[in-house]
Amino acid sequence: MVAKVIVRGKNVWKVYRSEAGDVEALRGIDVAIRKGEMVAIMGPSGCGKTTFLNCFSGLDDVTKGTVHVEGTNIHAMNDNKKSEYRARRMGFVFQSYNLLPVLTAVENVELPLLVSGVPRKSARAKAQEWLRELGLEGKEGYRPLALSGGQQQRVTLARALVSEPAIVWADEPTGNLDAENSQQVMGLLRSLNQAHEQTFIVVTHDAEVAKSCDRVIRMRDGSLQAP
Repeated sequence: MVAKVIVRGKNVWKVYRSEAGDVEALRGIDVAIRKGEMVAIMGPSGCGKTTFLNCFSGLDDVTKGTVHVEGTNIHAMNDNKKSEYRARRMGFVFQSYNLLPVLTAVENVELPLLVSGVPRKSARAKAQEWLRELGLEGKEGYRPLALSGGQQQRVTLARALVSEPAIVWADEPTGNLDAENSQQVMGLLRSLNQAHEQTFIVVTHDAEVAKSCDRVIRMRDGSLQAP
């Protein structure tokens, strides 16, 4: 049975307006991503990959067009509803980790659950469970700067996955890692994708990362290129 579409964009435009002139960051994007797919978004710097992630996840507004996530037009929601939806149904992994330096690994991971109203004891247990699954047992009390780059990225993954989201958006998740750690992180993403049937949308410039995905969507100048 063919999996249902979980993300669908129709004629999606994003135009940044300034005194220097308009910049068309996304230009009429039509795309469908199915539940459980692991998709790489590739293209040269400045082609619109990160804008794609921001607009399709609801982090940024679109200028024109529609984005449906799990059947709902995400840009028809108000800001509070979008934030609530992202907290419940989406996870995010960034190249810069975006971990809070004053919090320990387990505190960083449990934070999305606490924000969503999960009781502290349950949130702590779930955070510890994900840190163990990602090979960080014994590192729960370490702050980010006491961890290696690979370990910090694993904490970021745990934070993205702790709420068991339907979709994980990853922006250059291996960009700050060496080849060995990059391979390990992508192996983790692939295994988690297969084990939990979650949808992963990975923005990358790395061909090796793309090889780990089910398919590649290529962009140039804000548009999708033909396969």
